[in-house]
Amino acid sequence: MTETQQILNALGGLGLFLLGMSLMGDALRELAGSRLRRLLARFTTSPLRGVMTGALATSVVQSSSAITVMTVGFVGAGLLTLGQALGIVFGANIGTTATGWLLSIFGFGFDLRAGAMAALLPASLALLLTRGRTARIGRLGAGLALILIGLGLMQEGAGEAIGRILLQSVDGSGMLALLKLAGIGLVATVLIQSSSATIALTLVLLQSGTIGLPEAAAMVVGMNVGTTFTALMAALGGSRQMKQTAIANLLFNLVTGTLALPFVALASGPLENLARETGPLTALMAFHTGFNLAGTALFLPFTTPFCRLVRWLVPDDRETLNVSLDRILLQEPEAALLAAHGAATAIRNKIFLALSRALCTPPDLRFLSALVTRVPGGLDELEDYITSIPVAGSETRQRQAFSALLHLTDHLRRLYGRSRQSPRIALLPTDPLLARPASALGTILQRIATGRQCETSRLARLETLLHRRVRRYRQTLLRGAYPGHAGPQHIFLHTDAMRWLERSLHHARQIMHYGETAQAALREAPGLQKGGIISPKRKKDSSPAVRAPRQAP
Repeated sequence: MTETQQILNALGGLGLFLLGMSLMGDALRELAGSRLRRLLARFTTSPLRGVMTGALATSVVQSSSAITVMTVGFVGAGLLTLGQALGIVFGANIGTTATGWLLSIFGFGFDLRAGAMAALLPASLALLLTRGRTARIGRLGAGLALILIGLGLMQEGAGEAIGRILLQSVDGSGMLALLKLAGIGLVATVLIQSSSATIALTLVLLQSGTIGLPEAAAMVVGMNVGTTFTALMAALGGSRQMKQTAIANLLFNLVTGTLALPFVALASGPLENLARETGPLTALMAFHTGFNLAGTALFLPFTTPFCRLVRWLVPDDRETLNVSLDRILLQEPEAALLAAHGAATAIRNKIFLALSRALCTPPDLRFLSALVTRVPGGLDELEDYITSIPVAGSETRQRQAFSALLHLTDHLRRLYGRSRQSPRIALLPTDPLLARPASALGTILQRIATGRQCETSRLARLETLLHRRVRRYRQTLLRGAYPGHAGPQHIFLHTDAMRWLERSLHHARQIMHYGETAQAALREAPGLQKGGIISPKRKKDSSPAVRAPRQAP
Protein backbone atom coordinates (compact mmCIF):
# COMPACT_ATOMS: atom_id res chain seq x y z
CA MET A 1 0.00 0.00 0.00
CA THR A 2 1.42 3.38 -0.98
CA GLU A 3 1.86 6.26 1.42
CA THR A 4 -0.98 8.18 -0.25
CA GLN A 5 -3.33 5.21 0.17
CA GLN A 6 -2.34 4.89 3.81
CA ILE A 7 -3.08 8.54 4.48
CA LEU A 8 -6.41 8.38 2.62
CA ASN A 9 -7.41 5.24 4.52
CA ALA A 10 -6.54 6.89 7.81
CA LEU A 11 -8.49 10.05 6.96
CA GLY A 12 -11.47 8.10 5.62
CA GLY A 13 -11.45 5.87 8.68
CA LEU A 14 -11.37 8.93 10.92
CA GLY A 15 -14.35 10.38 9.03
CA LEU A 16 -16.34 7.16 9.45
CA PHE A 17 -15.40 7.05 13.12
CA LEU A 18 -16.63 10.62 13.65
CA LEU A 19 -19.87 9.91 11.78
CA GLY A 20 -20.39 6.77 13.84
CA MET A 21 -19.73 8.60 17.10
CA SER A 22 -22.23 11.28 16.12
CA LEU A 23 -24.93 8.76 15.22
CA MET A 24 -24.34 6.66 18.30
CA GLY A 25 -24.18 9.68 20.62
CA ASP A 26 -27.44 11.09 19.26
CA ALA A 27 -29.14 7.73 19.64
CA LEU A 28 -27.89 7.26 23.20
CA ARG A 29 -29.03 10.75 24.20
CA GLU A 30 -32.46 10.15 22.67
CA LEU A 31 -32.77 6.73 24.32
CA ALA A 32 -31.68 8.19 27.66
CA GLY A 33 -34.23 10.99 27.16
CA SER A 34 -35.31 12.91 30.22
CA ARG A 35 -33.58 10.38 32.49
CA LEU A 36 -30.22 11.84 31.48
CA ARG A 37 -31.39 15.38 32.28
CA ARG A 38 -32.76 14.23 35.63
CA LEU A 39 -29.46 12.51 36.31
CA LEU A 40 -27.52 15.71 35.63
CA ALA A 41 -29.79 18.14 37.46
CA ARG A 42 -31.14 16.09 40.36
CA PHE A 43 -28.26 13.95 41.58
CA THR A 44 -25.75 16.75 42.08
CA THR A 45 -26.48 17.72 45.68
CA SER A 46 -22.78 17.42 46.56
CA PRO A 47 -19.56 17.65 44.51
CA LEU A 48 -18.86 13.94 45.03
CA ARG A 49 -22.29 12.95 43.72
CA GLY A 50 -21.73 15.35 40.85
CA VAL A 51 -18.50 13.51 39.98
CA MET A 52 -20.30 10.17 39.92
CA THR A 53 -23.16 11.66 37.92
CA GLY A 54 -20.83 13.24 35.36
CA ALA A 55 -18.78 10.06 34.98
CA LEU A 56 -21.88 7.89 34.51
CA ALA A 57 -23.58 10.30 32.09
CA THR A 58 -20.42 10.65 29.98
CA SER A 59 -19.99 6.88 29.87
CA VAL A 60 -23.57 6.56 28.63
CA VAL A 61 -23.44 9.15 25.84
CA GLN A 62 -19.75 8.53 25.03
CA SER A 63 -18.96 12.24 24.83
CA SER A 64 -17.48 14.42 27.55
CA SER A 65 -17.96 17.46 25.30
CA ALA A 66 -21.72 16.82 25.06
CA ILE A 67 -22.08 16.48 28.83
CA THR A 68 -19.92 19.52 29.51
CA VAL A 69 -21.80 21.66 26.98
CA MET A 70 -25.11 20.49 28.46
CA THR A 71 -23.83 21.33 31.93
CA VAL A 72 -22.74 24.80 30.80
CA GLY A 73 -26.22 25.30 29.33
CA PHE A 74 -27.90 24.18 32.56
CA VAL A 75 -25.79 26.61 34.58
CA GLY A 76 -26.73 29.42 32.20
CA ALA A 77 -30.38 28.44 32.52
CA GLY A 78 -30.22 28.51 36.31
CA LEU A 79 -30.77 24.75 36.64
CA LEU A 80 -27.39 24.15 38.29
CA THR A 81 -25.08 26.20 40.47
CA LEU A 82 -21.39 26.56 39.67
CA GLY A 83 -20.48 24.23 42.53
CA GLN A 84 -22.84 21.54 41.26
CA ALA A 85 -21.52 21.93 37.72
CA LEU A 86 -17.90 21.50 38.83
CA GLY A 87 -18.61 18.02 40.15
CA ILE A 88 -20.11 17.04 36.79
CA VAL A 89 -17.11 18.55 34.96
CA PHE A 90 -14.68 16.55 37.10
CA GLY A 91 -16.67 13.38 36.52
CA ALA A 92 -16.98 13.96 32.77
CA ASN A 93 -13.20 13.81 32.44
CA ILE A 94 -13.24 10.41 34.13
CA GLY A 95 -16.19 9.14 32.11
CA THR A 96 -14.56 10.07 28.79
CA THR A 97 -11.94 7.37 29.35
CA ALA A 98 -14.68 4.75 28.94
CA THR A 99 -14.48 5.13 25.14
CA GLY A 100 -10.77 4.36 25.17
CA TRP A 101 -11.26 1.34 27.40
CA LEU A 102 -13.96 -0.09 25.12
CA LEU A 103 -11.80 0.48 22.04
CA SER A 104 -8.70 -1.03 23.62
CA ILE A 105 -10.61 -4.14 24.76
CA PHE A 106 -12.97 -4.78 21.84
CA GLY A 107 -11.74 -2.63 18.98
CA PHE A 108 -8.25 -4.11 18.91
CA GLY A 109 -8.64 -7.36 20.84
CA PHE A 110 -11.12 -8.76 18.32
CA ASP A 111 -11.61 -8.36 14.58
CA LEU A 112 -15.19 -7.12 14.49
CA ARG A 113 -15.18 -5.46 11.09
CA ALA A 114 -16.81 -8.40 9.32
CA GLY A 115 -19.65 -8.39 11.84
CA ALA A 116 -19.91 -4.62 11.61
CA MET A 117 -20.24 -4.74 7.83
CA ALA A 118 -22.97 -7.37 8.15
CA ALA A 119 -24.84 -5.37 10.79
CA LEU A 120 -24.64 -2.06 8.93
CA LEU A 121 -27.37 -2.84 6.37
CA PRO A 122 -30.14 -3.97 8.78
CA ALA A 123 -29.26 -1.12 11.17
CA SER A 124 -29.47 1.41 8.32
CA LEU A 125 -32.79 -0.01 7.13
CA ALA A 126 -34.19 0.27 10.66
CA LEU A 127 -32.99 3.86 10.79
CA LEU A 128 -34.50 4.81 7.43
CA LEU A 129 -37.75 2.80 7.40
CA THR A 130 -38.95 2.93 10.99
CA ARG A 131 -39.71 5.52 13.61
CA GLY A 132 -39.53 5.94 17.34
CA ARG A 133 -37.52 3.59 19.50
CA THR A 134 -36.77 1.16 16.67
CA ALA A 135 -35.28 3.95 14.56
CA ARG A 136 -33.15 5.06 17.49
CA ILE A 137 -31.88 1.54 18.02
CA GLY A 138 -31.10 1.38 14.30
CA ARG A 139 -29.17 4.65 14.56
CA LEU A 140 -27.27 3.24 17.53
CA GLY A 141 -26.38 0.06 15.61
CA ALA A 142 -25.38 1.97 12.48
CA GLY A 143 -23.20 4.31 14.53
CA LEU A 144 -21.45 1.41 16.26
CA ALA A 145 -20.86 -0.36 12.94
CA LEU A 146 -19.36 2.78 11.40
CA ILE A 147 -17.09 3.21 14.43
CA LEU A 148 -15.71 -0.32 14.02
CA ILE A 149 -15.30 0.03 10.25
CA GLY A 150 -13.61 3.40 10.64
CA LEU A 151 -11.32 1.99 13.31
CA GLY A 152 -10.30 -0.80 10.96
CA LEU A 153 -9.51 1.67 8.18
CA MET A 154 -7.45 3.77 10.57
CA GLN A 155 -5.49 0.66 11.53
CA GLU A 156 -4.72 -0.01 7.88
CA GLY A 157 -3.70 3.59 7.26
CA ALA A 158 -1.55 4.02 10.37
CA GLY A 159 1.67 3.00 8.70
CA GLU A 160 5.09 4.47 8.34
CA ALA A 161 3.81 7.51 6.41
CA ILE A 162 1.68 8.86 9.24
CA GLY A 163 4.33 8.02 11.79
CA ARG A 164 6.97 9.89 9.82
CA ILE A 165 4.70 12.93 9.37
CA LEU A 166 3.93 12.96 13.09
CA LEU A 167 7.45 12.44 14.36
CA GLN A 168 9.03 14.84 11.86
CA SER A 169 7.06 17.65 13.50
CA VAL A 170 8.55 16.68 16.86
CA ASP A 171 12.27 17.29 16.68
CA GLY A 172 14.28 16.89 19.84
CA SER A 173 13.70 14.77 22.91
CA GLY A 174 12.81 15.00 26.56
CA MET A 175 10.29 17.43 28.00
CA LEU A 176 10.29 19.68 24.93
CA ALA A 177 9.25 16.80 22.66
CA LEU A 178 6.50 15.81 25.09
CA LEU A 179 5.18 19.37 25.10
CA LYS A 180 5.06 19.36 21.31
CA LEU A 181 3.20 16.04 21.28
CA ALA A 182 0.76 17.37 23.85
CA GLY A 183 0.26 20.39 21.58
CA ILE A 184 -0.45 18.06 18.64
CA GLY A 185 -3.06 16.22 20.71
CA LEU A 186 -4.62 19.53 21.76
CA VAL A 187 -4.80 20.95 18.22
CA ALA A 188 -6.13 17.67 16.79
CA THR A 189 -8.93 17.56 19.37
CA VAL A 190 -9.85 21.20 18.78
CA LEU A 191 -9.98 20.66 15.02
CA ILE A 192 -11.81 17.34 15.11
CA GLN A 193 -14.07 18.37 18.03
CA SER A 194 -13.98 14.85 19.42
CA SER A 195 -11.58 13.57 22.05
CA SER A 196 -12.89 10.05 21.42
CA ALA A 197 -11.72 10.21 17.81
CA THR A 198 -8.28 11.50 18.72
CA ILE A 199 -7.93 8.86 21.44
CA ALA A 200 -8.90 6.21 18.90
CA LEU A 201 -6.28 7.53 16.46
CA THR A 202 -3.66 7.54 19.22
CA LEU A 203 -4.53 3.96 20.15
CA VAL A 204 -4.19 2.96 16.51
CA LEU A 205 -0.77 4.60 16.24
CA LEU A 206 0.35 3.01 19.50
CA GLN A 207 -0.94 -0.44 18.59
CA SER A 208 0.82 -0.35 15.22
CA GLY A 209 4.10 0.70 16.85
CA THR A 210 4.19 4.02 15.02
CA ILE A 211 4.64 5.88 18.31
CA GLY A 212 5.75 4.73 21.73
CA LEU A 213 3.87 4.76 25.00
CA PRO A 214 5.40 8.02 26.35
CA GLU A 215 4.55 9.83 23.10
CA ALA A 216 0.97 8.49 23.19
CA ALA A 217 0.60 9.49 26.85
CA ALA A 218 1.73 13.04 26.05
CA MET A 219 -0.81 13.27 23.23
CA VAL A 220 -3.59 12.08 25.57
CA VAL A 221 -2.69 14.86 28.02
CA GLY A 222 -3.07 17.41 25.23
CA MET A 223 -6.39 15.89 24.19
CA ASN A 224 -7.75 16.36 27.70
CA VAL A 225 -7.08 20.09 27.42
CA GLY A 226 -8.32 20.32 23.83
CA THR A 227 -11.74 18.90 24.68
CA THR A 228 -12.48 21.97 26.85
CA PHE A 229 -12.66 24.28 23.82
CA THR A 230 -16.11 22.96 22.84
CA ALA A 231 -17.53 24.19 26.16
CA LEU A 232 -15.67 27.49 25.77
CA MET A 233 -17.28 28.02 22.37
CA ALA A 234 -20.70 27.17 23.82
CA ALA A 235 -20.23 29.74 26.60
CA LEU A 236 -19.36 32.61 24.23
CA GLY A 237 -22.13 35.16 24.36
CA GLY A 238 -23.70 33.40 27.33
CA SER A 239 -24.10 34.52 30.92
CA ARG A 240 -21.24 35.01 33.34
CA GLN A 241 -22.21 31.72 35.03
CA MET A 242 -21.74 29.87 31.72
CA LYS A 243 -18.36 31.50 31.20
CA GLN A 244 -17.38 30.62 34.77
CA THR A 245 -18.21 26.96 34.21
CA ALA A 246 -16.27 26.82 30.93
CA ILE A 247 -13.24 28.56 32.49
CA ALA A 248 -13.37 26.18 35.47
CA ASN A 249 -13.34 23.23 33.06
CA LEU A 250 -10.33 24.69 31.25
CA LEU A 251 -8.43 25.39 34.48
CA PHE A 252 -9.09 21.91 35.82
CA ASN A 253 -7.74 20.25 32.69
CA LEU A 254 -4.77 22.63 32.45
CA VAL A 255 -3.71 21.92 36.03
CA THR A 256 -4.29 18.18 35.64
CA GLY A 257 -2.30 18.12 32.37
CA THR A 258 0.50 20.21 33.88
CA LEU A 259 0.88 17.67 36.66
CA ALA A 260 0.56 14.65 34.36
CA LEU A 261 3.10 15.68 31.72
CA PRO A 262 6.16 15.69 34.05
CA PHE A 263 5.03 12.29 35.29
CA VAL A 264 5.30 10.98 31.72
CA ALA A 265 8.86 12.28 31.48
CA LEU A 266 9.97 11.09 34.92
CA ALA A 267 8.07 7.81 35.12
CA SER A 268 8.42 6.43 31.60
CA GLY A 269 10.12 3.34 33.07
CA PRO A 270 7.14 2.27 35.21
CA LEU A 271 4.83 2.95 32.27
CA GLU A 272 6.90 0.69 30.03
CA ASN A 273 6.91 -2.01 32.72
CA LEU A 274 3.12 -1.79 32.96
CA ALA A 275 2.91 -2.02 29.17
CA ARG A 276 4.98 -5.22 29.15
CA GLU A 277 2.65 -6.81 31.71
CA THR A 278 -0.73 -5.64 30.43
CA GLY A 279 -0.09 -4.44 26.89
CA PRO A 280 0.54 -0.88 25.63
CA LEU A 281 -3.14 -0.06 25.03
CA THR A 282 -4.17 -1.03 28.56
CA ALA A 283 -1.21 0.85 30.00
CA LEU A 284 -2.16 3.99 28.09
CA MET A 285 -5.77 3.85 29.25
CA ALA A 286 -4.68 3.17 32.82
CA PHE A 287 -2.54 6.30 32.63
CA HIS A 288 -5.43 8.31 31.10
CA THR A 289 -7.87 7.19 33.79
CA GLY A 290 -5.29 7.52 36.53
CA PHE A 291 -4.38 11.16 35.98
CA ASN A 292 -8.03 12.16 35.65
CA LEU A 293 -8.82 10.38 38.91
CA ALA A 294 -5.81 12.04 40.54
CA GLY A 295 -6.90 15.47 39.29
CA THR A 296 -10.43 14.92 40.61
CA ALA A 297 -9.09 13.77 44.00
CA LEU A 298 -6.92 16.90 44.09
CA PHE A 299 -9.69 19.39 43.22
CA LEU A 300 -12.70 17.80 44.94
CA PRO A 301 -11.86 18.81 48.54
CA PHE A 302 -11.27 22.38 47.37
CA THR A 303 -14.41 22.84 45.28
CA THR A 304 -15.61 25.87 47.26
CA PRO A 305 -12.27 27.75 47.12
CA PHE A 306 -12.02 26.83 43.44
CA CYS A 307 -15.46 28.37 42.87
CA ARG A 308 -14.28 31.55 44.57
CA LEU A 309 -11.18 31.63 42.37
CA VAL A 310 -13.26 31.23 39.21
CA ARG A 311 -15.64 33.97 40.33
CA TRP A 312 -12.66 36.20 41.01
CA LEU A 313 -11.34 35.56 37.50
CA VAL A 314 -14.80 35.98 35.93
CA PRO A 315 -16.80 38.20 38.32
CA ASP A 316 -20.56 37.89 38.52
CA ASP A 317 -22.42 40.53 36.53
CA ARG A 318 -24.84 42.01 39.04
CA GLU A 319 -26.49 44.19 36.42
CA THR A 320 -28.01 41.32 34.49
CA LEU A 321 -30.73 38.80 35.21
CA ASN A 322 -28.04 36.10 35.63
CA VAL A 323 -29.91 33.74 33.33
CA SER A 324 -28.88 32.80 29.82
CA LEU A 325 -31.28 31.09 27.46
CA ASP A 326 -28.88 28.76 25.71
CA ARG A 327 -30.04 27.88 22.19
CA ILE A 328 -28.29 24.51 22.49
CA LEU A 329 -30.98 23.42 24.95
CA LEU A 330 -33.65 23.84 22.26
CA GLN A 331 -32.65 20.38 21.06
CA GLU A 332 -34.16 19.05 24.31
CA PRO A 333 -37.70 20.50 24.76
CA GLU A 334 -37.92 19.66 28.45
CA ALA A 335 -34.55 21.22 29.24
CA ALA A 336 -35.49 24.29 27.18
CA LEU A 337 -38.78 24.62 29.07
CA LEU A 338 -36.89 24.48 32.35
CA ALA A 339 -34.46 27.11 31.07
CA ALA A 340 -37.36 29.38 30.12
CA HIS A 341 -38.90 28.73 33.53
CA GLY A 342 -35.68 29.80 35.21
CA ALA A 343 -35.48 32.98 33.13
CA ALA A 344 -39.12 33.80 33.93
CA THR A 345 -38.32 33.35 37.63
CA ALA A 346 -35.42 35.80 37.42
CA ILE A 347 -37.52 38.41 35.60
CA ARG A 348 -40.44 37.87 37.99
CA ASN A 349 -38.22 38.37 41.03
CA LYS A 350 -36.70 41.57 39.63
CA ILE A 351 -40.12 43.08 38.93
CA PHE A 352 -41.63 41.91 42.24
CA LEU A 353 -38.70 43.22 44.28
CA ALA A 354 -38.75 46.62 42.54
CA LEU A 355 -42.51 46.94 43.08
CA SER A 356 -42.20 45.94 46.73
CA ARG A 357 -39.70 48.77 47.30
CA ALA A 358 -41.99 51.22 45.51
CA LEU A 359 -45.00 50.21 47.64
CA CYS A 360 -43.26 50.61 50.99
CA THR A 361 -43.43 53.74 53.16
CA PRO A 362 -41.78 55.98 52.14
CA PRO A 363 -41.81 54.70 48.54
CA ASP A 364 -38.47 54.07 46.83
CA LEU A 365 -38.90 54.32 43.05
CA ARG A 366 -35.20 53.92 42.16
CA PHE A 367 -35.53 50.17 41.68
CA LEU A 368 -38.34 50.68 39.18
CA SER A 369 -36.09 52.95 37.14
CA ALA A 370 -33.37 50.30 37.11
CA LEU A 371 -35.75 47.80 35.48
CA VAL A 372 -35.58 49.67 32.19
CA THR A 373 -32.05 48.48 31.44
CA ARG A 374 -32.72 44.81 32.19
CA VAL A 375 -36.30 43.64 31.93
CA PRO A 376 -37.49 44.68 28.43
CA GLY A 377 -34.60 42.93 26.66
CA GLY A 378 -34.97 39.92 28.93
CA LEU A 379 -38.68 39.65 28.15
CA ASP A 380 -38.03 39.94 24.41
CA GLU A 381 -35.40 37.19 24.59
CA LEU A 382 -37.65 35.02 26.74
CA GLU A 383 -40.60 35.31 24.35
CA ASP A 384 -38.41 34.53 21.34
CA TYR A 385 -36.90 31.54 23.15
CA ILE A 386 -40.25 30.08 24.26
CA THR A 387 -41.69 30.32 20.76
CA SER A 388 -38.60 28.49 19.45
CA ILE A 389 -39.09 25.46 21.72
CA PRO A 390 -40.14 22.48 19.54
CA VAL A 391 -43.06 21.12 21.54
CA ALA A 392 -45.04 19.74 18.58
CA GLY A 393 -45.32 16.01 19.14
CA SER A 394 -43.96 16.33 22.69
CA GLU A 395 -45.56 14.87 25.79
CA THR A 396 -48.81 16.41 27.05
CA ARG A 397 -47.17 17.82 30.17
CA GLN A 398 -44.55 19.60 28.04
CA ARG A 399 -47.27 21.21 25.94
CA GLN A 400 -49.06 22.27 29.13
CA ALA A 401 -45.86 23.81 30.47
CA PHE A 402 -45.33 25.58 27.14
CA SER A 403 -48.81 27.11 27.25
CA ALA A 404 -48.40 28.16 30.88
CA LEU A 405 -45.07 29.83 30.11
CA LEU A 406 -46.64 31.82 27.29
CA HIS A 407 -49.35 33.12 29.67
CA LEU A 408 -46.74 33.75 32.35
CA THR A 409 -44.61 35.83 30.00
CA ASP A 410 -47.63 37.83 28.88
CA HIS A 411 -48.52 38.75 32.46
CA LEU A 412 -44.89 39.60 33.21
CA ARG A 413 -44.89 42.06 30.33
CA ARG A 414 -48.19 43.59 31.46
CA LEU A 415 -46.95 43.95 35.03
CA TYR A 416 -43.71 45.50 33.81
CA GLY A 417 -45.77 48.02 31.81
CA ARG A 418 -47.65 48.99 34.99
CA SER A 419 -44.36 49.33 36.86
CA ARG A 420 -43.59 52.27 34.53
CA GLN A 421 -46.59 54.24 35.91
CA SER A 422 -44.67 55.88 38.73
CA PRO A 423 -47.18 58.72 39.52
CA ARG A 424 -49.95 56.24 40.30
CA ILE A 425 -47.62 54.12 42.43
CA ALA A 426 -46.38 57.12 44.41
CA LEU A 427 -49.99 58.14 45.16
CA LEU A 428 -50.95 54.83 46.83
CA PRO A 429 -49.20 55.33 50.22
CA THR A 430 -50.97 58.70 50.60
CA ASP A 431 -54.46 57.28 50.13
CA PRO A 432 -56.01 56.27 53.49
CA LEU A 433 -57.98 53.33 52.05
CA LEU A 434 -55.43 52.09 49.50
CA ALA A 435 -52.25 52.44 51.56
CA ARG A 436 -52.85 49.30 53.61
CA PRO A 437 -53.59 46.88 50.72
CA ALA A 438 -50.73 48.45 48.74
CA SER A 439 -48.36 47.81 51.64
CA ALA A 440 -49.66 44.25 51.98
CA LEU A 441 -49.04 43.63 48.28
CA GLY A 442 -45.52 45.00 48.62
CA THR A 443 -44.81 42.66 51.54
CA ILE A 444 -46.10 39.62 49.63
CA LEU A 445 -44.10 40.47 46.52
CA GLN A 446 -40.94 40.91 48.58
CA ARG A 447 -41.38 37.51 50.24
CA ILE A 448 -41.87 35.86 46.85
CA ALA A 449 -38.89 37.67 45.26
CA THR A 450 -36.54 36.70 48.09
CA GLY A 451 -37.67 33.07 47.98
CA ARG A 452 -38.80 32.99 51.58
CA GLN A 453 -42.32 31.70 51.03
CA CYS A 454 -44.85 30.87 48.34
CA GLU A 455 -47.60 33.48 48.81
CA THR A 456 -50.16 32.46 46.19
CA SER A 457 -52.98 31.98 48.71
CA ARG A 458 -52.37 35.42 50.27
CA LEU A 459 -52.40 37.02 46.83
CA ALA A 460 -55.77 35.39 46.11
CA ARG A 461 -57.25 36.55 49.41
CA LEU A 462 -55.86 40.05 48.98
CA GLU A 463 -57.33 40.26 45.47
CA THR A 464 -60.77 39.27 46.74
CA LEU A 465 -60.59 41.77 49.60
CA LEU A 466 -59.33 44.55 47.37
CA HIS A 467 -62.05 43.91 44.78
CA ARG A 468 -64.77 44.45 47.39
CA ARG A 469 -63.05 47.49 48.87
CA VAL A 470 -62.42 49.09 45.49
CA ARG A 471 -66.04 48.70 44.45
CA ARG A 472 -67.24 50.55 47.56
CA TYR A 473 -64.43 53.08 47.34
CA ARG A 474 -65.19 53.90 43.69
CA GLN A 475 -68.85 54.51 44.45
CA THR A 476 -67.90 56.77 47.37
CA LEU A 477 -65.49 58.77 45.24
CA LEU A 478 -67.88 59.20 42.37
CA ARG A 479 -70.56 60.51 44.76
CA GLY A 480 -68.00 63.00 46.07
CA ALA A 481 -68.65 61.83 49.60
CA TYR A 482 -65.09 60.91 50.51
CA PRO A 483 -63.26 63.60 52.54
CA GLY A 484 -60.03 65.03 51.16
CA HIS A 485 -61.02 64.75 47.48
CA ALA A 486 -62.35 68.15 46.54
CA GLY A 487 -62.61 67.95 42.80
CA PRO A 488 -62.72 65.80 39.65
CA GLN A 489 -58.97 65.89 39.22
CA HIS A 490 -58.43 64.31 42.65
CA ILE A 491 -61.11 61.74 41.97
CA PHE A 492 -59.58 60.68 38.64
CA LEU A 493 -56.08 60.50 40.15
CA HIS A 494 -57.20 58.21 42.95
CA THR A 495 -59.43 56.04 40.77
CA ASP A 496 -56.47 55.56 38.41
CA ALA A 497 -54.26 54.56 41.35
CA MET A 498 -57.01 52.22 42.54
CA ARG A 499 -57.24 50.63 39.10
CA TRP A 500 -53.44 50.29 38.97
CA LEU A 501 -53.36 48.46 42.31
CA GLU A 502 -56.20 46.13 41.40
CA ARG A 503 -54.82 45.14 38.00
CA SER A 504 -51.24 44.86 39.21
CA LEU A 505 -52.41 42.49 41.93
CA HIS A 506 -54.32 40.55 39.29
CA HIS A 507 -51.21 40.20 37.11
CA ALA A 508 -49.09 39.16 40.12
CA ARG A 509 -51.57 36.44 41.03
CA GLN A 510 -51.73 35.19 37.45
CA ILE A 511 -47.93 35.11 37.26
CA MET A 512 -47.88 32.84 40.31
CA HIS A 513 -50.79 30.79 39.00
CA TYR A 514 -49.15 30.05 35.66
CA GLY A 515 -45.82 29.47 37.37
CA GLU A 516 -47.44 26.78 39.50
CA THR A 517 -49.18 25.34 36.43
CA ALA A 518 -45.85 24.98 34.67
CA GLN A 519 -44.36 23.57 37.86
CA ALA A 520 -47.01 20.87 38.03
CA ALA A 521 -46.45 19.98 34.38
CA LEU A 522 -42.69 19.69 34.87
CA ARG A 523 -42.76 18.22 38.35
CA GLU A 524 -41.03 15.05 37.19
CA ALA A 525 -38.35 17.07 35.40
CA PRO A 526 -35.07 18.03 37.10
CA GLY A 527 -35.59 20.69 39.77
CA LEU A 528 -34.22 24.16 39.61
CA GLN A 529 -31.61 25.33 42.05
CA LYS A 530 -32.75 26.91 45.26
CA GLY A 531 -34.63 30.10 44.56
CA GLY A 532 -36.14 29.00 41.24
CA ILE A 533 -39.77 28.24 40.51
CA ILE A 534 -39.27 24.49 40.76
CA SER A 535 -37.47 23.20 43.82
CA PRO A 536 -37.74 19.55 44.84
CA LYS A 537 -36.96 20.38 48.48
CA ARG A 538 -39.60 23.10 48.83
CA LYS A 539 -42.89 22.08 50.36
CA LYS A 540 -45.85 22.17 48.11
CA ASP A 541 -48.01 25.21 48.76
CA SER A 542 -50.96 24.17 50.88
CA SER A 543 -53.20 26.90 49.54
CA PRO A 544 -56.30 25.98 47.56
CA ALA A 545 -55.94 25.86 43.82
CA VAL A 546 -56.19 29.20 42.06
CA ARG A 547 -59.09 29.35 39.71
CA ALA A 548 -58.92 30.24 36.06
CA PRO A 549 -57.94 33.83 35.34
CA ARG A 550 -60.65 36.43 35.96
CA GLN A 551 -60.43 39.65 34.00
CA ALA A 552 -59.82 42.53 36.37
CA PRO A 553 -62.30 45.40 36.17
